[in-house]
Amino acid sequence: MNDSFSGKNGKVKVMYVRSDDDGDNRNKDQRPSNNKGRPGDKARPGSRPFEGRNNERRGSDSRGESRGPDARRSDSRPSRPASRPGRDTEGSGSSSPWENSSPWKTVSRAPDDESVPDHGGISGKSFIDPEQLRRQRQEETRVYGENACQALFASRPDSIVRAWFVQSVTPRFREALRWMAANRKAYHVVEDDELAKASGTEHHGGVCFLIKKRQGLDAETYLQTAPAKDCVLALENVGNPHNLGGIMRTCAHFGINGMLVQDPAQLESGAAVRTAEGGAEHVKAIVADNFIDVLDSFRKAGYTIVTTSSHKGTALGKAELPAKMVLVLGEESDGLSDSAWQQGDLNVAIGGTGKVESLNVSVATGILLAEWWRQNQG
Repeated sequence: MNDSFSGKNGKVKVMYVRSDDDGDNRNKDQRPSNNKGRPGDKARPGSRPFEGRNNERRGSDSRGESRGPDARRSDSRPSRPASRPGRDTEGSGSSSPWENSSPWKTVSRAPDDESVPDHGGISGKSFIDPEQLRRQRQEETRVYGENACQALFASRPDSIVRAWFVQSVTPRFREALRWMAANRKAYHVVEDDELAKASGTEHHGGVCFLIKKRQGLDAETYLQTAPAKDCVLALENVGNPHNLGGIMRTCAHFGINGMLVQDPAQLESGAAVRTAEGGAEHVKAIVADNFIDVLDSFRKAGYTIVTTSSHKGTALGKAELPAKMVLVLGEESDGLSDSAWQQGDLNVAIGGTGKVESLNVSVATGILLAEWWRQNQG
């Protein structure tokens, strides 16, 4: 049996089923009844009449005429409030006489039969393995600055993971944007303050790339493809990213292919790459876990180890720099360690007035490499 009711939410269809224990009384219960009840019974004022063997409650219309469950209603209202769609009426805890005694009950889903939606293992909150996240952060870095990003895109576009741009620089990155769209690389055109948050600096130059870091080469791998005339720059305990960026820019200018460093990741930092102005793409990092041992490996491969100092050694203007050499520089405050200084086959110094203790390591590198270039490549 079905009834259709109209309400605020549209038409609602309710299906009724008959209880098995009242099957024999169906015909008797469906007979129209009047308000007299059983013979001899008197209706109490204000009470609703009941009839039938099971004392089932019957609805009545406005004229007082009782109607059975199958009787067609003249109005659209049910004899009792209909359950709203999707609401579990049998599990609501209601214990009214009508619900307990009526042979017609609304079909509802049992609480233990409720189906759980299957999302294929994807929950509302995604889970990220902390170890995987830590490893990913170690493998990625942010590079910013227009010249640095242009050079990186020209050299190794596949390393780009994601990109951010301000609107004003997008015309100059038209090719990069086309390539990223074609290769399904995510990029965002954002406001200046959003780019500052993404890059971690206000000196972003209007663009920032999230990239996969390059892995440094070991000495043996580098030596397999080293040119006949080759100057390798070795840096001991030089960690300032701006100095490193300036040194990489100088190396690219004078054709220096390899930089021997204790931590290759320092050459991939955003500040170092931006300061290099594209020079970072032309220099290969050589890993020096044991600085002294790696210098010895180059010596065995035919390189001359040249150490530097601000106040002792052969004056640069009088030194003959070999075509294949490793130029070793240390940090500004302390210079080279004693063990590194003793590795030198040739020791050179940059002469000057002596009014300052030493030159900035980036400036000193430029002077030394310019002399090597003049003697061997100029």
